[in-house]
Amino acid sequence: MFDNFKLGKFTSIVIIFLLGALSYKIYTGYTDKKKIEVTALKWDKIMLILSQIDKNYVDSVDYSKVTEEAIPFILQKLDPHSVYLSPKELQSADEQLNGNFDGIGIQFNVPNDTAIVIHAIPGGPSERAGLLSGDRLVKVDERIVAGVKMSQDTLVSLLRGEQGSMVNVSVKRIGVEKLISFDIKRDKIPVKSVDVSYMINDTLGYIKLSKFTRNSYSEFIEALKKLEEKGLTSLLFDLRGNAGGYFDQALLMSNEFLPKGALIVYMQGRHRSRQDFYADNNGKFRSLGLKVLIDEGSASSSEIFAGAIQDNDRGLIVGRRSYGKGLVQEPIYFSDNSGIRLTVARFYTPTGRSIQKSYEEDNYRNDIIERFRHGEMMSADSIKFNDSLKYTTPSGRVVYGGGGITPDLFVPIDTVGVTPFFIKVSNLGLTYKFSALMADLYRKQLNNITSLNSLSDFFEGEDFETKFLDYAIKNGAKAPAEEWRESKEVIMNHVKAFIGRYTPLDDKGFYPVLLEVDNAVKSAIEQ
Repeated sequence: MFDNFKLGKFTSIVIIFLLGALSYKIYTGYTDKKKIEVTALKWDKIMLILSQIDKNYVDSVDYSKVTEEAIPFILQKLDPHSVYLSPKELQSADEQLNGNFDGIGIQFNVPNDTAIVIHAIPGGPSERAGLLSGDRLVKVDERIVAGVKMSQDTLVSLLRGEQGSMVNVSVKRIGVEKLISFDIKRDKIPVKSVDVSYMINDTLGYIKLSKFTRNSYSEFIEALKKLEEKGLTSLLFDLRGNAGGYFDQALLMSNEFLPKGALIVYMQGRHRSRQDFYADNNGKFRSLGLKVLIDEGSASSSEIFAGAIQDNDRGLIVGRRSYGKGLVQEPIYFSDNSGIRLTVARFYTPTGRSIQKSYEEDNYRNDIIERFRHGEMMSADSIKFNDSLKYTTPSGRVVYGGGGITPDLFVPIDTVGVTPFFIKVSNLGLTYKFSALMADLYRKQLNNITSLNSLSDFFEGEDFETKFLDYAIKNGAKAPAEEWRESKEVIMNHVKAFIGRYTPLDDKGFYPVLLEVDNAVKSAIEQ
């Protein structure tokens, strides 16, 4: 019986193996008949795989999910700036660049889990409805938004909506016991790109541009004309942190400063023949003194402008090496309101420098960190130059390609006043929170401030230094005497700048104060 059992077991194993071999033979025979030729360097294999999934896959396919996940993966294998944008992402991106969005028109901060109105945009829905600086947003359409740790993006999405739609906003106002309710009709809200423009002294003007939107050129020219009326003979144009935007706006701005026939930039790609862009001699500020501030956050259109000015020996570039984004993206829109930004060419400065830094290695996204590591943020001597990418401007100045625009006047990152106490205060957001508290306490006085002189007089009359130190101690940050002496100027400057933003001056009460201790601005003024 035992032998019969072993024989039966052996027979079963043989049968299973033979059936497996037979099924494998049948399967391989089937797939051999399905063998399909693919062409190298083409998209055939991808198309064939999708076709096979369509014809033969065992389960139903969620086409939308697979497509939404596959497209970004494909594009990221091309370059760092070819991207897919979902309908929501595309709408948000276009709103920022087109220069307007639908909403209620307020700027707000969230220092302590409750949004505080800083500014109601003049002529906007909120100003017309009666919202004031200092109002706390408590409810939006009966939904509690205060003290519930709501993200800023969620709050923004609740306030935004289609033009003409209504939203109810309930606010807590200082001095008023009950909530005040406002029915606000949403409208088109302009997104300004000129953050601030003012005269630093009798002849030197300052303009800060945050991005290149559809309206940037017109905003820029309007600001220049107003400064011209105040005695402008030289301009400090701040492009630090400006990540770019519309290419044509950079062209128009560059054209204002360059003589007829000066090359501004050219672009070229595998499927795009070289295209040159020249100044047309219609610029009204060709004789205006010009200094341009850039840093590692200046990219794309900012680099086109800075490169055009530098390569034509038209002005002084001040700061640190720019980001190095010189790839041209062409927008392609789909009927489901999604789209892609596909890189189609490269930008080159007038001397022939490619603005784009290398993206062949995995450290592209960590480039800024690498600049810190090898000392470039602190010393011009640490900037790595490639002699094979050396170019010369018409006046004989040597400039280098290889990624970004290297300034004529290097300014290291500012570490003055950075102590352990400063870092702790920054991490806890104490300057930000303290400023909001002071804005509440001095609301009546601040609402009457309409000039930098009156703002300065206000600060002179109040001992904010003692108040801040007491506030810091209550919030777990006691200042050692030596560290306070080293950090005091920077910290109090930030406090005053934040408070200045709570006045009717808005950004004109913020940037002029903040820039008083800005080492790049100081260096540019001294030149």
